[in-house]
Amino acid sequence: MSIRRSYESTYILNAALEDAEVEAIVKRVTDFVTEHGGSIMEINQWGRRRLAYPIAKKYNGFYVYMAFEADASLIPQFERFFTLDENVIRHLTMQLDLKLRDFRKVRAEAQAARAAALAEEEAAEKNAN
Repeated sequence: MSIRRSYESTYILNAALEDAEVEAIVKRVTDFVTEHGGSIMEINQWGRRRLAYPIAKKYNGFYVYMAFEADASLIPQFERFFTLDENVIRHLTMQLDLKLRDFRKVRAEAQAARAAALAEEEAAEKNAN
């Protein structure tokens, strides 16, 4: 039995793809992870952005971030999956440290609390005027 670990993967898709095609690729990636015994913790689609440098004569890409848990034996297959997909321009998968994951969770909760407090203050000022 292989060790189950937390990973994060960021991949860049061809920006020339339609939104439906991008969604299909993201679904295919998540299905690949879940079919091989992994579980998705978080998916963020950052959208179309300019690349820092041209890759294969492309200047823009669609960025997707995914955090997941899986067996260590899945990662080579996952990397090969990305390599064989012609619409994936670049990809990077790294092991996610649990302390970093907890820190991000606490930071997100703190940001949500600050946003709620700010909205509450604005509503109170609006009602006072």
